Order: sequence, then structure tokens, then C-alpha cells
Amino acid sequence: MVGLPNIRTAVERIVATTQNGLEVVRMGGLATGTEPAPFAVVETEKMFRLRRYFPDDPGTDAAHVILIPPMMVSANVYDVTEQNGAVSVLHRDGIIPWVVDFGSPDHEEGGMERTLTDHVVAISRVVDFVRRVVGRDVHLGGYSQGGMFAYQTAAYRRSEGLASLVTYGSPVDITAAMPLGIPANLVVPGVEFLGDRFFSNLWVPSWLARTGFQLADPVKTAKSRIDFLRKLHDRDALLPREDQRRFIEQEGWVAWSGPAVAELLRQFVVHNRMMSGGFVIDGDVVSMTDISCPVLAFVGETDDIGQPVAVRGIQRAAPDADVYETPVPAGHFGLVVGSTAGRLSWPTTAEWILWNDGRGPRPENMAPMDASASTGTGISWANRLTYGVGQVAGAGTAVSKEVIEAVSSIQRTTVAVASESVRTVPRLFRLGQIQPSTRISLAKLMSENQRRTPLDELFLFENRVLTHDQVNTRIDNVVAGLISCGIRPGEHIGVLMDTRPSALVVVAALSRLGAVAVILASGEDLPEMLKLSDTHSVITDPTHLEVAAAVNDRVLVLGGGSGDSRAIERADGEHVIDMEQIDPDAVRVPVWYRRDPGLAGDLAFILFTKTQGRVAKWSITNHRFAMSAFGAAAAAGLSNRDTVYCLPPLHHASGLLTTLGATVAGRSRIALSNGVDPETFAFEVRHYGVTVVSYTWSMLADVFHGSKFDPAQLNTVRLFMGSGLSTGLWSEIGEVLPTARVLEFFATADGSTILANVDGNKVGSMGRALPETNSVRIAAYDPDSEQLQVDADSGFIREAAPNEVGMLVAHAAQRFGSNGLVLRDVFRTHDRWEVTGSLFRADADGDLWFMGSAQTVIRTAHGVVYAVPIQQALSQVAAVNQVAVYGVGSPGTQVAVAVVSLRPDAASVTPTTLRVSLGSLPSDERPDLIWVTNEMPRSESFRVITSKFVAAGIPKPGARVWYRDGMGRYRRYTARAAKAVDWSSPTPHAAAQALE
Repeated sequence: MVGLPNIRTAVERIVATTQNGLEVVRMGGLATGTEPAPFAVVETEKMFRLRRYFPDDPGTDAAHVILIPPMMVSANVYDVTEQNGAVSVLHRDGIIPWVVDFGSPDHEEGGMERTLTDHVVAISRVVDFVRRVVGRDVHLGGYSQGGMFAYQTAAYRRSEGLASLVTYGSPVDITAAMPLGIPANLVVPGVEFLGDRFFSNLWVPSWLARTGFQLADPVKTAKSRIDFLRKLHDRDALLPREDQRRFIEQEGWVAWSGPAVAELLRQFVVHNRMMSGGFVIDGDVVSMTDISCPVLAFVGETDDIGQPVAVRGIQRAAPDADVYETPVPAGHFGLVVGSTAGRLSWPTTAEWILWNDGRGPRPENMAPMDASASTGTGISWANRLTYGVGQVAGAGTAVSKEVIEAVSSIQRTTVAVASESVRTVPRLFRLGQIQPSTRISLAKLMSENQRRTPLDELFLFENRVLTHDQVNTRIDNVVAGLISCGIRPGEHIGVLMDTRPSALVVVAALSRLGAVAVILASGEDLPEMLKLSDTHSVITDPTHLEVAAAVNDRVLVLGGGSGDSRAIERADGEHVIDMEQIDPDAVRVPVWYRRDPGLAGDLAFILFTKTQGRVAKWSITNHRFAMSAFGAAAAAGLSNRDTVYCLPPLHHASGLLTTLGATVAGRSRIALSNGVDPETFAFEVRHYGVTVVSYTWSMLADVFHGSKFDPAQLNTVRLFMGSGLSTGLWSEIGEVLPTARVLEFFATADGSTILANVDGNKVGSMGRALPETNSVRIAAYDPDSEQLQVDADSGFIREAAPNEVGMLVAHAAQRFGSNGLVLRDVFRTHDRWEVTGSLFRADADGDLWFMGSAQTVIRTAHGVVYAVPIQQALSQVAAVNQVAVYGVGSPGTQVAVAVVSLRPDAASVTPTTLRVSLGSLPSDERPDLIWVTNEMPRSESFRVITSKFVAAGIPKPGARVWYRDGMGRYRRYTARAAKAVDWSSPTPHAAAQALE
């Protein structure tokens, strides 16, 4: 009889289990008797229905918050449980909640075509609507991707109308900690493929979204289901969590529209642009740096989806916002649903809102965010064990990531190497396969990119975005205009324009037509450039219209829009033609027109250089353009994940070849600026999400030496690439931006030689020739006779020894023409080498160091002096801003003069400091005179112009002029010293020194 109660209990459990199980099967769950919080739909649009909860409460003088669900989760996520639901808790604390309901896209008209932009723009309209209704700024919050929407909307609106932001498990630095701790370099390539090829055409049903969420923590999902089955007999034990279980298991999920998922993956996973900036919403360029309102981010201590390190990225992404955080002992879902959320997340949210509105004390559970608090994923082992969430899955992935990170710290992973090879090897292989008859040109590369990714962004300028499709359409329209104006293939057409999208389009249009683009610079040399290039027609923008019309009889004006008054007033249809007035659809395309006809051996561009007052023409074939473009793109590792900030003018080789060419070859975005200004520079780098900055000469000095320069604003930049950077500034960049590197190129204007310091380890070195470009050697050279030196035994040219200054020569392939002097039988029989005119030395490792051009050698009475080593040495003086070195007088008795300007914050510089900086140079190779000037004239490409200094002769004696004595020290250059100096003597300063 003792066993009867046990039997009765067992039977009762079986019966209860059966009854409850049948109810679950029939109804989908147990009836809890709970009622959802009351709400009214107060606004309906195609994208959303806006719920206002507790409509009977007038909310007079109350605070208001708008809550956004993720795309895949029902809006009911904020009202899952009666007592602990977000809307109920907030309302009890005197806050009126509004919830955006996107519905289920698969049941909405046009729902499966929704884009991420549609969601952000819709939320922005909701903010405007609620503000009009309540008459005050509102708070905006979101869970998971809903929080990402909140961030993106705030950035899109520049925080206008927002009192604060509140997010729950919303990642910002996504690639820093992918869900489940999977390394980003394993995920991103696959994600990019899925976004471009899969989700752009398909959609994610609700069941798949639910499955994906559950698979994110399979151990917890399995444990929850087992616990539910084990307690199926105990209705009272199950009821408190039943609403939550039903939401997770079936009711809480909605479909994802494919285009929205594709855009999310492309912009915020592949390119990580919530961190870098430069994402695009409704045609506008947007950056998280535009967020200025206060932010509170809830961080799940065991969240394997919105991992802490990814969530804490908001602090770096929005530097102008006051960012706080509240840690929550929960996983991803527990941040907003359940007892922990009801006890911690939502009461703290209410306190935050009231505090920001000036109605309550600061919440005790929050603190200023400290991004450095996260290591690895940001989830500690103690938290995993304490809260028991994803113990197996989470621990395993955490260990995997830690192992991979440990290996990566010693050596680049195989995946990283393979990824780099995927980008680099095809470019170099294609470059090596080019023959004279190969069709290749700037326009053809742009056509290929347009066919591959037509909707990807190409140009970013003045907050405007132009896609590959839009740019190519514009190019075709300009080609029609050129044909209408009588321009034919092979004709030399001048281009005198600022570096703007219209200028790049013109250059590409001339390439597409098969004409030759003569890239001009305004100034006194313009008539000479036109004469040297045999140019009779010039395309210009309205800004340069008067300059172009003054030197040429036929000017085509493009840019500024069809209503630019300057072009309209000057246009006469014969001498000045406003191309904006030409209807491309009305142009009859001639039979001879062939799109992108350029062959590798064809002339593509003409650039100009000026040395010692002489203008020289440099002709660039399509092959040499491709050599520079593919070589620079490979060296810089450019990809479609990069945004390149184009600062050099188009008429400089660095602007045309290693910036425009490399970005097109690398399929990167190009951000264009209105000029080099320190404040504009920092803003646009952050706003556009710039990862690579191109430069020429000293243009970066104005930025880095500006009084308001803040290196923290450039944390997205991984690379500075260009030519002419001083070693002083190069070293400074390495100090203030340790995560960025410098890629210094050396390229002759015609592209016959391309050197690059790829690893950046030797500051000031030009590195070596890029793979698949012309190989180079240094031939022994006598600077006095200006002749290559012949080996007495062999009769061939002698190759320079290590650290011996010689002439750089480039191997000249038989199949391509050369602009410079080409010598045969140089180092061996039947070889061909092109003389570059540039002097170099090779160190013991084979790395090349530029010494200057043959024309800039200073021939003094005491020997040869090279200008570049002096410039580089003096540039490393902390007080020095710009340096120029030049020779005055006749060869053989020239005076080597160095002129320096000081940084804005430097009052003076001592001669001892200058001498110390020159300590590595032999005494006779140092400048004879050093003087400090207040102004340093620079060209449009930011190269110091020395012609006026040379014309002025030897500097006059003064307090800021020093001469070098026989011991290499620098003394004041007084009037007495000037009279005593004999510049024709091998020891010119001896007499002056005797006077001291």
C-alpha cells in the first residue's frame, strides 16, 4: 500500500503531461492568461505601422521613446511578458513608448524588395512624426539590429531631434568580434559572396531566421527544450516563462527582405562602415561621427551575437557623443526579454531617459564606456561559467579564436595570405600578359568594374554618391558631347580642371573615345604646355574658363551644371562651347566609333614636368598607365573595401597614375576633396570612411602640423600612399598613427620605372621595383662629366657598387616604345635599358634611395652635393616644416643653399640642432648656407618652388642665416663673413672663419 501514492503521482504526471502536451500541439503553447499591453496604430505607411502604447494616457509633459525591432524579429519583442515587458516597465516609470512595426515583409506589398535604406529613412520619418505630435525631442532605442538602425538613423539625421540613443546588444565594430567568435577573415569573403550573389535576389523566410538565431547558441536551445519537456507536467512552473518560450520558438520571427540583408552584409559586415564611416543612406554619405547626442549601450556579458567588443565599438565610432554602458548578466535575448531585462535593462533605460530629460538622478547601473575593457570577444570565462549560456558552443569558439589570434601574432595566417594573393596575383598576372595589341585603358577598366558591380559606389564628393552605373552613364554622355564637338580618336585634347568627378569623367571619356588627354596645370607655363603637346582644343570647368580662353581659341566647358552662368555667357558655339547644353540622345553616333578602343601601345595621356625652369612633356601609353595602376593597387592591397581619399591634383603623375589608376584597378571608392585644409581633412576622412589617403610632396604637412590636428580622428586610415613625402613627416606619421603605414612610390612621369617601399620599414627608402614592372639597375655615373662609366675590362657599363650614387636605368622591353634615351648593349650583349635621369644608391639589402635628378646635382668648388639627402635630414628637425635645397651660381663654383620654414608652433631653430640633423652626411656634402624664411612657395602639387630663390641669388646676411665652417659647424652669416667668403675656393669659409 506504501507504493499507491507514488503510483497515483506518476499517473497524475502522465495525465498532466498529456493534457499540456496536447494543448501545446493544438494551440502552439500553454494558455497563460496574460494580455498584451494596449496600443493604438497612429500612423501607417507602406514601410511601417507606428504603435503608440497606452493610448489612454495623454502623456502630458511625459518623456517619449521610440523603440525599433530588428528586421527579423516581430515588434512584439518589446511586450513579450506582461510584467517584465519593455513597454510596461517604461510606462510604469512615466515614459510613453512608441514602437515601429515593420510587419512581416513576405505579407506586405513590396516587402521583399525593401532595402536597408528604406528602413532607416522610414525610422527618420517616424522621428519627425513623433516630434510633431509631442512637441519635443525624443529618445530612440533599438534591440540588436534595431539598435544598429537607431545608430544609422541618428547619423543620417546628424542627431537632429534626438534627445538620446539607447541600444541593446547592438554591434558597431562588427568584424572585431563576429557572432560565435568566428574570425572575421574566415567569414567576410563568404559573406561578400552571399550578399552579392544570393541575398540580392532571394529572401530569408521567418523559419530560417528563427533557426539561425537558435543555432547561434545550440546548447542553450537544446537545454531549454529539454527543460520544457521535463517540466511539461508542471504547468505552474512553465507558465512564468511560457510567453517568452512561445516567442522564441515560433511567434517572434518575421522574414527578411533579400536586398536589405545584402545591403547590411555589404556595408556593415564586409566593409564594416559603421566603424570606418562612409556608408550610404538614400544617396547621402553618412558616418557615425555625425552622432552627437548621448548614447547608452547595454552590453550582454554572455552575448555571443552582439559581443561586447563589437558593441563597445560605438565609443570609437562616435567620438563626439557621450557614450555610456550598462553591463547585463545575460545573453543576447535576455537583454530585452525576461526577468533580468525586467529587473535591470528596462528600469535603467527609464532612469536614463528621465536623467537626460532633467527629471531624475543619474542611473547607478551605468558608467562611461571603456572600450579597452574588452579583450578578445569581451566575454570572460567567469561570465560564461557563472551564467551558463553557451558553455560548450561559446567556450569552443572562444578557444578557437584565441588560438587563431595567438598564431596570427606570430605569423600571418594562411587565410590572410591567400586572401591577399587573390587580390594581388591576378593583377600582376594580367599586367605580365599585356601585349602591344592588348585592349586596355582607363575607360575599359571602368567598364569592367561597371559590369561587375554596377550599383557599388565609385565617387564620393560633397556628400554626394555616384555609383559605377551613374558614372559610366555620365562618361557615355560626355563621349556623345565630344563627338558632337568634332573630337576624334587620337586627337590631343587639353584638360584644365580641378580634381572633381567631372574632371575624372572627362579623362575617362577621352579614353573611351580613343583620344589623348593632355593634363594641364594653370599658370605661366600653360601656353608652353599647349605648344609642346600640339593641343588645339581644351576642356575646362567654369572655374578655369577665363584662363583657358585666354590661351586657346577653342574651349569646351563641362561641369557646374547646365545653368552655370559663366559658361552660358561666354558660349558662342564656335570658340567657347558649353557641353552641358548638348543633348547626348540627339547626337548621331558615327560609324567609326568603337567603345574603349585603346591598345596597350597607344598613347593615352600627356603629362608635364618642370625642372630648373624647363617644361618637359611626358607621354604615357595605355601600357604604362596599366603598369602604374595595377602595380600601385597590388602594392597598396586595394580592394572594394577601401575608400581612397584623392588629394593630389590630376595633372600630377601621382594623381593620375597611383591614385586614379590604382583605385580603378583595385575597384575601390574614390573620395574627392575641395582642397587640403586640416579641419576639412579630418572631417572628410571620418565622414567618408577613408582607409587610404593619397598625397604628393608636402600636402600632408599642413594637416599634421595644424594647431587643431587630432590623430584620433584618422583611426580608419590604414595607409598613406603617394610620392615626395619627407622622412621627417614619414616618421611623424608612424609615431602618431602606429596602425597606419606609408607606401612611398617613385615613378617616372611616363611610368617606365615604378618603385615602392612596400613594407615601409626603411623610412625614406624608395624600396624596389614592383613585380611585373620594368626591372631596374643602377649604372655607375660620373656627375662631373654627366656620363655613365664604362668598365675598362669588359667595355660594358659598370654597375654601381652598394651605396655608390649612380644613374637608375629601367629595362626597356622590345614591344613597347620609350620616351627617354634607350641604350643597347649596356650590361651585356643585346640588352636594352632606358635612362631615367634619376640618381639613386642601393644599400646592402638592395633597397633604393633617391638622391635627386641629374639636373639637380649641385657642383661646388669642394665637390658634388646632392639635394635630397639634405632635405630629408633637415625635415627631421622637430621645428622644421618645409625644406628646399638648391644651387646658386655656375657649375663648379655653385653654392649649396638650404632654405627652411618653421612650423606654426615653433618660434626658432638653433644652428646646433640643424648641424646635428645633418650629422650622417660628410661635411662637404652638407649645405654651404642654411637660412630660415617665413614663406615657402609651393606648386599646385605642394612641391616647393625654388626658382625665385635661385633667381634671388645667395641669401643676404642676417640673423637667421648660417654658413658652414670647415669643421661642419654652422655660424652666423654676418656682413663681414659674407665679404670674406670665397665661393670659388675648395675651402670657401676659411677666411670668414678667421674673422670670428
